[in-house]
Amino acid sequence: MKVLGIETSCDDTSVALFDSNSGVAENLVSSQIQLHNHFGGVVPELASRAHLVNLLPLVDHLLENHKMKLKDLDGIAVTAGPGLVGALLVGLSTGKALAMAADLPLVGIHHIEGHILANALTQDMTFPACVLVVSGGHSEVIYMPEVGVYEKMGGTLDDAAGEAFDKTAKLLGLPYPGGPPIDRLAKEGTAGRFKFPRPLQKDPRIVFSFSGLKTAVRLEVEKLPQPLTEQDVADVCYEVQNAIVDSLTQRLFKAAGMKNVKAVYLAGGVAANSGLRERTAMEAQKRGLHFLPPERVYCTDNAAMIAYAGYCHFSAGRADGLDLDSFPRGVLKTWK
Repeated sequence: MKVLGIETSCDDTSVALFDSNSGVAENLVSSQIQLHNHFGGVVPELASRAHLVNLLPLVDHLLENHKMKLKDLDGIAVTAGPGLVGALLVGLSTGKALAMAADLPLVGIHHIEGHILANALTQDMTFPACVLVVSGGHSEVIYMPEVGVYEKMGGTLDDAAGEAFDKTAKLLGLPYPGGPPIDRLAKEGTAGRFKFPRPLQKDPRIVFSFSGLKTAVRLEVEKLPQPLTEQDVADVCYEVQNAIVDSLTQRLFKAAGMKNVKAVYLAGGVAANSGLRERTAMEAQKRGLHFLPPERVYCTDNAAMIAYAGYCHFSAGRADGLDLDSFPRGVLKTWK
């Protein structure tokens, strides 16, 4: 089965081809980082306009690379939400048009399911599992006994982990998105200089909170002599990353113990963070749980994960009609 995936939920335009016989044939991404970097975050209207310019040429390029026509596909999978509505509509409208033109089945994919199933692109997933979904807009733990069955165990009460990275980077004069530069500079930081909060550690629920951390970082940075030295920046990055990783892993393994799972996984853009990957691997090994992180190329928004998720839906006999609508928010629901 050959599935075309389309992902336009935020600021990356991506298309991919998944072949059930050989895996990901190709994953193309047109990044908008330079477009939005000046503003320190994604500008929705600019993102939508860039998708309009980039999407169809990417589809054409993908098909040409593999000497294929639309009729050679077995289905089209497209992100339906959550995300920026304008950006989603570009991808969804394009997917519908292509599906109608070639008489192909269409399926809308929940963006979070795509991120979770990115783990299956390079390994066989072990079930039951708990998945920590962490990105600029999401911080939540999902219990997953099998593909298509999802139970949200808890999430953030305010800000997501990725947002805390981005806001910290902005305070420190680092580029957007903030996760990669903070991850890099944290390796040069000194332990013990700063102490940032790990909220809700004793809360019995599987919940996160990062708004207080953002405030604490701002207050500490404002106390420092200006301009900041390179060591100042590295030391703040070190402690911010540790605080976020502590909060995330503590809840993930608490949830894993509650469900008696066999494996834990990471999903979303923050899953590329080296500190989070290392700590999760260490804690999983202590508990005898299976863990392999997703490849970094599949942590950020990409269409390969959407194409694979579409393959799972089509294999189960699921498809959507041309009346499928986008949604800016929405909990990942069981479809099996």
